[in-house]
Formats: sequence, C-alpha cells, structure tokens
Amino acid sequence: MRIAVAATAPFGADVLERLARNHDVAYVLTRPDAPRGRGRKLAPPPAKDTAMRLGLNVLQPQRPEIPNDSVDSIVVCAYGLLIPPSLLERALWLNVHPSLLPRWRGAAPVERAILAGDTETGVTIHRTVEALDAGPIATQEAFAIRPEDDAGAVFARAAEVAARLLDEVLPNPVFVPQTEAGLTYADKIAPADRELDLADPMDAWRRVRALSPHIGAWTTLHGKRVTVWRARLDDGAFVPEVVQPEGKRSMSYDEFLRGVR
Repeated sequence: MRIAVAATAPFGADVLERLARNHDVAYVLTRPDAPRGRGRKLAPPPAKDTAMRLGLNVLQPQRPEIPNDSVDSIVVCAYGLLIPPSLLERALWLNVHPSLLPRWRGAAPVERAILAGDTETGVTIHRTVEALDAGPIATQEAFAIRPEDDAGAVFARAAEVAARLLDEVLPNPVFVPQTEAGLTYADKIAPADRELDLADPMDAWRRVRALSPHIGAWTTLHGKRVTVWRARLDDGAFVPEVVQPEGKRSMSYDEFLRGVR
C-alpha cells in the first residue's frame, strides 16, 4: 500500500522502519531539527534519521502540513503534534498508541503503565480524531509487562506488534467506537516525576524502569546526584545496578561505590 508516516520519537522511527519493509512510504512527516545535548547543536529527530537512511522523502514543517499527494492512509506514531481538523478531513489518519485504549490516553502511556504497576499493556490502532486518543478503534492487541521490562523493552515489543497490526488493518480498516469505561490519562513526564523516593522501594524500582533508557530517574547517593538507569528489588530493598553520576559516564553501582570511598 502507498502510505505516509508521521513520526518523530524513537518509537515512531522503529515503526516506520518496519512499515517501510512492506509498504510504499510516499513521505515521512516529522518535526524540525532541534537543539540537543550539552552543546545544544541542531540534531534531526530519530524518525528523520531512519527516513534518510531508507531514502524516504522527509517533510519537517513547524506545524503539520501535507502535500497534495494521494496516499491510502497516513500512519501517526509518536509524532508529538496535534493534527488539525482541516488535515484530518483530507486523508485517513491512523494513530498507533502503545496502550490498551481508553487506558492511558496521552503523552506517556508506557511510562505511566509501568509507574502504576500495570502487568499488561498493548497496542491500539485507532482513527485519529480531534479529541486526544479518542478515535474509533480498528484493532488492539495486549501483551504482558514483565518484571524485568523497562520502558525501552516495552516500546520495542509495541513497535513489533504495531507493525504487524497495521499490515493487517491498512488494506481495509473497520472501526468500532472507543468506550470511555476505564479511561485514564498518561500525563507527560515532568521534572518532579524523575526524582526517586528511596523510602518507597517499590515506587523507586518502577520509576527507574519507567524512565529507562530514554529519560532517567535520579536521586542522591553518598552525597552525589546520580541518574539510576537500572535497579532491582532484593527482599523488598531497592538496589541500584547501573548509575550515572552528574557529568560522568554510566557505570556499575559497585564502580560508583569504589569511587566515593
């Protein structure tokens, strides 16, 4: 099928790469290059990197725009901008959402699911409408969130499921209304969400998993601020495994302890 893809973040880039194996991608709509890192140099979004590597046409308007180029549908996956009604009327937009809607509508469904202690999540393919993640559903598939999974592992599994579901529904999507029963919202991760409460080991462990490997949860250990990238629960105690002291590289917790003694 001839499709377009609107994507920005790594999850969207992963789905884009998988879709490009089986479909003719007319263009990729992504966000403009943005300053990143300590030097604040302009850098392309992950979806642009993937599109350029695949030799796909890339569009980077400040606000969503699409060319007068007929496609069967436009797949939206971690794009990060709302599609205006005027564009929704011009094409069939299918959104890939990494949760079992209506649970966890919004910006951070994977992170919020792990933080809440959910043992199951999934992928929903639904029609994009003006209301946030509220469109009618074409298909859903659930999978388990395992105790060892961080957000990166869940996103990877969601991308694999999403591409397969899209292959199934793109030729002839049939929609059913989305229920409001069980509705929850996944607010964007804020700075306060990143701080670990070591007095609550279960929450700290979930928070590390929810914010790894892409955001990072932090705390103060032995007088030093560190980002904790991996941890475990050991008889109910929170045990850091991989940490990154401020301004330094990631290292094992044992290596960190040797440096502070």
